[in-house]
Amino acid sequence: MTIIRWQNRPAISSMLDRMFEREFNTGFERNCGCMPATNILEDDEGFEIQLALPGMKKDDFKMEVEDNVLSVVYEKKEADDKGEEVEYLKREFSFDDGFTRSFSIPKTADVDKIRARYENGILYIRVPKIDKARLSKQIKIS
Repeated sequence: MTIIRWQNRPAISSMLDRMFEREFNTGFERNCGCMPATNILEDDEGFEIQLALPGMKKDDFKMEVEDNVLSVVYEKKEADDKGEEVEYLKREFSFDDGFTRSFSIPKTADVDKIRARYENGILYIRVPKIDKARLSKQIKIS
């Protein structure tokens, strides 16, 4: 299984770079570090993708497979606006704008049997492999 990698921008060390980042506010900084951490495991029966998504509900996610790409989408639902502004001293993660995380899955994956569960802040996605007996077929010559 191959992951479509998210490339975080390298840490900016100079004061001048930080100044430009604040002045021009490209929007890139909102996405840095805002992708869920992911583990991918493989065994004989299939693959398991684990995404760390604490504090969410299972109804917040949507998953789909298209052209052997599994996508997990989170769109923030409108919450009750209490009119309070929160001022962060440091903010290293936020899913306020939502995210989409995509994974290339092999052709040996049985997409009809993909299952997911959300438990203790982790989204577990099980991608079973197609039975090897179904991958090949002998053709009788008549």
